Amino acid sequence: MINLCKKLIKKSTPNTASEQAVFTPTVISRNDHPVSRKQISPNALKVLYRLNKGGYKAYLVGGGVRDILLGISPKDFDIATNATPEQINDLFRNCRLIGRRFRLAHILFGREIIEVATFRGHHDTNNTSNKETQKVSKQSDQGMLLRDNIYGTIEEDAERRDFTINALYYSATDFTVHDFAGGIADINDRTIKLIGDPETRYREDPVRMLRAIRFATKLDMTISPETEQPIKPLASLLNNIPAARMFEEFNKLFLSGKALDNFHQLRHYGLFTYFFPATDYALKNNVDEHIEKLIVLALKNTDTRIANEQRVTPAFLFAAILWYPLQAALRHINAQQKLTPQDAFFAAYHQVMTEQQQAIAIPKRFQLVIKDIWILQDRLTRREPKKVMKTFQLPKFRAGYDFLLLRSEIEQNSLVEDALWWKNFQDVQPETQQQMLKQLPNKSPRRTVRKRKKPKAANSKPSSTGAS
Repeated sequence: MINLCKKLIKKSTPNTASEQAVFTPTVISRNDHPVSRKQISPNALKVLYRLNKGGYKAYLVGGGVRDILLGISPKDFDIATNATPEQINDLFRNCRLIGRRFRLAHILFGREIIEVATFRGHHDTNNTSNKETQKVSKQSDQGMLLRDNIYGTIEEDAERRDFTINALYYSATDFTVHDFAGGIADINDRTIKLIGDPETRYREDPVRMLRAIRFATKLDMTISPETEQPIKPLASLLNNIPAARMFEEFNKLFLSGKALDNFHQLRHYGLFTYFFPATDYALKNNVDEHIEKLIVLALKNTDTRIANEQRVTPAFLFAAILWYPLQAALRHINAQQKLTPQDAFFAAYHQVMTEQQQAIAIPKRFQLVIKDIWILQDRLTRREPKKVMKTFQLPKFRAGYDFLLLRSEIEQNSLVEDALWWKNFQDVQPETQQQMLKQLPNKSPRRTVRKRKKPKAANSKPSSTGAS
């Protein structure tokens, strides 16, 4: 089916950016594509039907259509319409309007959210006056879109989309697929290709560089040469992305089942440093021989857990990626100051996290877990008899133990014995645990007890050795 569409699209797909100024879609009938309502969320269909019934045009767009064509079950169902956010809000009681940069409508169905966007228009062809345009649209000096609420037609909306494989629109009224940029041809060729001039599109939104990588690894595709070429030269534009948005992008890249592939691609294109500057410096300068091995193993384990539908947390990955920069900071602080081990740790922790927060705004709830995992590394390796049971009962014990296990696989030193001891301790009965505790050497440093001198009596007289 898709191969037939490929032949049709190749005849009408524009070859240059100038030819893409006006998009003429190839409309593919129901008999010539595999997209079916059975593969679409019932809630997304409800939204489409109500918008159509309200007199508006509405289409399933982007990843939902793309994934069905690739034989993948879609996770997200986004809708594009000619209704404005306010008109959408009037139609749905369960609607919430969000966003300043892009005004969007979220239709809430319990835990499922259907995102509805109004067709985007061009900045220079909008019918509003310059003063009105400035209120709804704004660009930075580097060309990045800071605000973009200019609305237009479906053709303009298609041209404004980032990649050809996302400029696909499915109509629930006549069951046709509208391909505006040769997206189905690129799906068949397994190619990630930007719509329009790549440098301009990256300057509009530098996160598109990350999206190109993510789509390539997720969909097992190749980034086209013209889309790939500007990435390294324009990598520094990611400095302009807010740290909160970089946290969202981190989750998409590292908690989607392709963390290891994305890590290698980010390093290849010079983008990893904009997520983890201290770690990237350590990797490039070989600060510790174990650093890359620990990160790779942590990412592999995360991908495996996601594949097995097990729970994952970004805090564990942050702890792994920042562990050796923390050790480097500790060594530097200990060389400069004489602090207690606890004070030195907290000084290093605050130094590393303060720098990291400039790149990725890690929420406080995850920072606390990272700190707990790191603190537990000392307690788990000390194995002090009086503190073992208390450590074992801590809420983050399992995360700390898993991290110790990870380190033991990489460092292959005394950590192997520590990890094995804790593994056995978890597996045995309470009576056996008590026996294991009795066999532990007391690693607590002995306290020196000084004898207190007796105070002299207030009315005592000094003894006389001579005659008065």
